[in-house]
Amino acid sequence: MPNRQIDFFKVSINYIIMSSIPSIKNKKASFEFFFLQEFTAGIVLTGTEIKSVRLGKVNMGDAFCYIFKGEMWLKNMHISPYKFGSYANHLPLRERKLLLNKREIRKIEGKLKEKGLTVIPVEMYVSERGFAKLDIALAKGKKNFDKRNTLKEKDSKREMSRAMRGDKY
Repeated sequence: MPNRQIDFFKVSINYIIMSSIPSIKNKKASFEFFFLQEFTAGIVLTGTEIKSVRLGKVNMGDAFCYIFKGEMWLKNMHISPYKFGSYANHLPLRERKLLLNKREIRKIEGKLKEKGLTVIPVEMYVSERGFAKLDIALAKGKKNFDKRNTLKEKDSKREMSRAMRGDKY
């Protein structure tokens, strides 16, 4: 009977720890691209990398995905070295393998043959089971006037929310 209580305690503590882990968003991507289709992929990480991800030390600003020999890879995503890592610490900008079904990879590969499309990471988070997940999107680049329209829409939404709350500024 006491073992059951200990197991419940471990599970609840684990849940609290996992729920406090931040999700990292690529804000630059939504400004510069139209998202056509989104996928969720697993990502292969080393021990010190997952510890840095759980601390939120990830920068996806210039990251992109590509397909090589039927596998999807992520390039230019910076995961800071783990502070308490030793000689076994990881390289911050190494290429990382993404885990997708073959069917999804073939679908993305077919769409990438169209001109102007790319695959970019949108959000990174840690699942309830403790695995690192990456939301990627098939995206098309915005033109300058599209970016201006996005800024205008964002400003108008902000002004409407302020008016609803009754703020002066």
